[in-house]
Amino acid sequence: MESLADKARACAYALIVHVLWVALFFGGLLWTQRTRPLSLAGPVIEAELVGLAAAPKPRPARPKPAPPKPAAEEAPKPPPAPPPSEPQREDRVEREKVAELARAQAEAAERAQEERRRQEQALLEKEQRELKQLEEIRRQREAAERRLKLEKEKLAQLNDLKKAKPVTTPPQPVAEAETAVSGTNGREDSLQAQYFAAIQNAVTQNWLRPESTQPGLRCMLHIVQIPGGDVIGVQVGNPCNADPLTRNSIEQAVKRASPLPYKGYEKAFTRDLNFNFTYDG
Repeated sequence: MESLADKARACAYALIVHVLWVALFFGGLLWTQRTRPLSLAGPVIEAELVGLAAAPKPRPARPKPAPPKPAAEEAPKPPPAPPPSEPQREDRVEREKVAELARAQAEAAERAQEERRRQEQALLEKEQRELKQLEEIRRQREAAERRLKLEKEKLAQLNDLKKAKPVTTPPQPVAEAETAVSGTNGREDSLQAQYFAAIQNAVTQNWLRPESTQPGLRCMLHIVQIPGGDVIGVQVGNPCNADPLTRNSIEQAVKRASPLPYKGYEKAFTRDLNFNFTYDG
C-alpha cells in the first residue's frame, strides 16, 4: 500500500517532467523566430555612388603564388645540451677529486703491501741462511767431536799397549825399505815387501796430487799407527825432494788412507813406520 510520502514523490516527478516539456517547447519557438529572414514591403531600390565618394571598381585579384614545395625533411638535430650549471660543475669536480684521491690511496696501499712482502721475503731468506750456517756449524762441531773422540780412543789404546808390553822395533834403514819396495836382492816376495807395496798403493789412491809435482819424487814418511792400521800421526821427513805443497798433500793422503792395510800383514806391522813414498809419473 502506497504511503503519503510515495504519492508526494510521484507528484513531484510528474511536475518536473511537465516543466521540462514546457521549457523545451518555448525554446523551440524562440529559435525559429530568430532564423526567419527579414522582408519589407515595396519595390527594391538600386543606387550607385558617383564622384569622389564613388567607390573604386574592384580589381581582379592576382593569382596567389603556389606555395613552395617543402624541401626534403632533414633529420631533426638533437637540441644542444644545456651548459651545466655551476652547482653541477662543482659537483663533477668534487667527484673527480674523490676518485683521484681513492686511486692514489689504492696505489699507496698496493706499494706498501708490496714493500711488506719484499721485507718478509728478505727476512725469510736471511733466516734460512742463518739456519744453514747454524746447521753447518753443528755438523762441523759434531765432526770435530767425533775426531776428538777417535783420537782419544786411539791414544787410550796406545797407552794400554805401552803399559801392557812395550814394543821395540829396530829402525829399518832407508836402503832396506827401498830394496824391499823395489824388489832388489830377490826380496819382492817377502811379507814386508808386500806390506810396503800395499801402503804405497793405498796412499797413492788417496793422494790429491798438486800440478807442481814432478816425477822422480822420493819422500821419507814417518807414520805412527796402532794395531788395525789407524794412523795417529804422520810427518814427511828427509830425504824429500818435494815442495811444501806436495809434502802437505802427501800427509793428507796418508790420513785419508787410514786405516792402512793391516789384515794379513800382522807379522810385518810396526807402530813406528818409516816408509819411503815414491812417485815416477
